[in-house]
Order: sequence, then structure tokens, then C-alpha cells
Amino acid sequence: MTGAEALDIARDGIWTLIKVASPLMLVGLVVGVVIALFQALTQIQEMTLVFVPKILAIFLAMLIALPFMAQSLESYMARIAAQIVAG
Repeated sequence: MTGAEALDIARDGIWTLIKVASPLMLVGLVVGVVIALFQALTQIQEMTLVFVPKILAIFLAMLIALPFMAQSLESYMARIAAQIVAG
């Protein structure tokens, strides 16, 4: 394996990681901003208010995005396996 091939594998792995993690991170970001806006508008300064809605929203997003995430990871593993077999 050459250095260029190793860099291609690493780059592909990083892009796969970004693709798999981004739906959950975006949901967490949106829910956090909405709750922060609600807190600012109502002047409720409870620090723990954001945790339960954010956890529930991320869990729901995970259930919805799980087939996409699994397919992305499976295709990455298939590409890695094909490169291993090709030598």
C-alpha cells in the first residue's frame, strides 16, 4: 500500500464519518437553538432544560436515519474490503 492509497482510505473514512454523524449533529443543533431562543424569550434560565428535548430529538433522528447510516458504513466497509482483496 502506498502513501497515496492510505491517504485516500483516510479521506474516505473522514467523509463517511461526516456523512453518518451530520444528521444527528444537525438535529441537536436545531433543537438547542430553538430551546435557547425559547429560554431567551421567556427568561427561563434553567441550564438543564435543554437536555431532555435534545436527547429525545437525537434519538428520534437516529431511528429515522439509521438505515442511511448503516448503508453508508456498509458501503465504506465494502470499499475497504475490496481494496484489501485487491492487495
